[in-house]
Amino acid sequence: MRIAMIGTGYVGLVSGACFADFGHQVTCVDKDAGKIEALRRGEIPIFEPGLDALVASNVKAKRLDFTTDLTAPVAEADAVFIAVGTPSRRGDGHADLTYVYSAAREIAAVLSGFTVVVTKSTVPVGTGDEVERLIREANPSADVVVASNPEFLREGAAIRDFKFPDRIVVGTSDERGRKVLGDVYRPLSLNQAPLMFTARRTAELIKYAANAFLATKITFINEMADLSEKVGADVQEVARGIGLDNRIGSKFLHAGPGFGGSCFPKDTRALVKIAQDHDVQLRIVEAVLGVNDIRKRAMARKVSNAAGGSLRGKTVAVLGLTFKPDTDDMREAPSIPLITGLLDMGAKVRAHDPVGMEPAKKELPEIEYCADPYECARGADALVIVTEWVQFRALDLARLKDEMAQPVVVDLRNIYRRDDMAAHGFIYESVGRAPEPQV
Repeated sequence: MRIAMIGTGYVGLVSGACFADFGHQVTCVDKDAGKIEALRRGEIPIFEPGLDALVASNVKAKRLDFTTDLTAPVAEADAVFIAVGTPSRRGDGHADLTYVYSAAREIAAVLSGFTVVVTKSTVPVGTGDEVERLIREANPSADVVVASNPEFLREGAAIRDFKFPDRIVVGTSDERGRKVLGDVYRPLSLNQAPLMFTARRTAELIKYAANAFLATKITFINEMADLSEKVGADVQEVARGIGLDNRIGSKFLHAGPGFGGSCFPKDTRALVKIAQDHDVQLRIVEAVLGVNDIRKRAMARKVSNAAGGSLRGKTVAVLGLTFKPDTDDMREAPSIPLITGLLDMGAKVRAHDPVGMEPAKKELPEIEYCADPYECARGADALVIVTEWVQFRALDLARLKDEMAQPVVVDLRNIYRRDDMAAHGFIYESVGRAPEPQV
């Protein structure tokens, strides 16, 4: 099938490359001429494991190409996916749909023959209705079905998530639309991926509900971590104990410095605004947002306490800047409020991240960036592990201690064991684990 993918951001580029790998003919469209030229040269604008090779192989096979002009790709397409950004609107937290609606108008002008237009961007409930209205207003004779097909990709594991999904949600009640999208996803039938057809508005809400629920799980276990520290329990064992209950499940029960990234903060805020617009109060989701914001700001105090109660004039080494491993995404990363708090307390901050330092410099230009963890730790009065990159899981602890001025480690991801750290002479603080050996 012929597919036009409007937008070459995270969702559009991963989806377009994966569709091409299924054997479809895919053209990715973006207004940014510099980005398109870079993609044609094989330069990938985001860090996602395996994406560079996937794009290169499908470009070589002539199943994937890139352009700034949507005219021909849309006119020839069986399905046109809108995968443009929907950032939080400044001032009120609503999703900004400017790019979605602009794409809809441009698509409408060049439609030819029966086409399914699919919103893959995360959009508020009812956006598909407005996209359809805009298309029919601009091109009354268009033979078009507008559907919703939300993405459920995890940064760092997006290709696997696309090819081995838990489910594929398609929002359309039109039989022709169902057939086209069924054909688009037919290659996944060998993996027995459930293809779930719903009404369009239901599909739009599923995406927001899923992200809000996962954000709630993270926030819940973070609150249990705080309680664990006070009562002398171990939050990792608490998480395992409740996660073995198949009604709860073990995923997203890892205590840490709070959630960040491109989806959870933005989508939970947008869901609250959608509910308010419909006179519904989502008290749980509102609480999740508040608790998460407070938690991220509180991490600097945790470091200060571990370092003796004051950071003025001290050097703090920060390992990990991106919001999670295997991505260069700094959007709403917990490292940002943490480092801002450390600087406000008078600390000098040095940082290292395997791939995130260049994007981090835009957010945190006032700190020092180091080439490796040991350079980062050199002369530090405290070291903080913020992102659980695999490169940080087996550090040479003896060397690390020798580099530091004071052997204080604050492990916000619980990737080390207390006994190991104590054996190497570290003052070790983690999340949700009692500071003293338990009885």
